[in-house]
Amino acid sequence: MADDVFKALADPTRRRILDELTDRNGQTLFEICGRLATKHGLGLSRQAVSQHLAVLETAGLVVTRREGRYKFHDLHTAPLEQIVTRWLAQSDQEGRTP
Repeated sequence: MADDVFKALADPTRRRILDELTDRNGQTLFEICGRLATKHGLGLSRQAVSQHLAVLETAGLVVTRREGRYKFHDLHTAPLEQIVTRWLAQSDQEGRTP
């Protein structure tokens, strides 16, 4: 699972998508595409953004929910928290401070 998270975070476009979901959670694909275009000048197709969202979803960083015909994307930080907790726990066991 951690490998999926690092793969997802390796791409700058996916990090921008996560930033946009941090700013405003629960966006549709159309909204995410619009924000990437206006705020970041990224002219990606909806299909390309959808593929990035699929990678983020596989990593557990994005969860989706359907309401009627709309699909909303929400940020899910638990995978990041697990990684940080693991590393901080190791640091505490070794007697080091961050």
